[in-house]
Parts: sequence; structure tokens; C-alpha cells
Amino acid sequence: MIKSLAACEETVIHEDEVLAASRTLIDGQTAGRLAQIFSALSDPTRLRIISALSDHELCVCDLSVVLGMSQSAVSHQLRLLRNLNLVKYRKEGRIVYYALDDEHIRELYERGLEHTAHQKKLEA
Repeated sequence: MIKSLAACEETVIHEDEVLAASRTLIDGQTAGRLAQIFSALSDPTRLRIISALSDHELCVCDLSVVLGMSQSAVSHQLRLLRNLNLVKYRKEGRIVYYALDDEHIRELYERGLEHTAHQKKLEA
């Protein structure tokens, strides 16, 4: 029989570690909000939108060409990203331009890319 390495074989509570972890544990509301953000970023199309907007402000027409998608499909994804404050928009006449909401979104995206590249190297 193979023993599982994922579980403790006996119950021991390490009080110092439990206290330290408890001090930094996020509350349920914050965890829920963060889960929504990660859920939004778990979609390949939305990640490609974030990628396109990482260095450029683009309108829906431009995004649809870059992504090879209909304007309606792009608008639908942008609405979700906008509702989570991941992207922002500004109007110039009848054209609406989109950009990442702030530097945190770019950093989150770039860190994800770094991790992906690191994992790819480890697998090679």
C-alpha cells in the first residue's frame, strides 16, 4: 500500500505557525473579491484582452481586429472586466477607448506570464 504524502500521519498543532498564519489570513469578503478577479482572468479571451491593453489604449473596433473576434463578443468581455475594475474606459466623441485600470493589473498579468515561463523552463 502506498502512503499519501499529502496528509499528516499524526495530528500535531504548531501553535506559533497557526497564530502567524491567522494574523495574515484574509477575510471572507476579500477572498471572494479576489476569487472574482482570478475567475475573470481564468478566461483565455479576457487574458488576451488584458495582453492587448497592457501597453496600448484601444477601442472596441481595434480590439476586435487584434483578437480576430466580433465587436459584440469583445464588448461582452470588456463589460465583465470593467465591472471588476480591471479595465477602464474613456470616450472621445463617439469612440470609446479602453485601457487597464491601473498598474496593479499590468503587474498581476506580467507576474502570471513570468510564472508561466518559469514553469515552461522547468518542464523542458
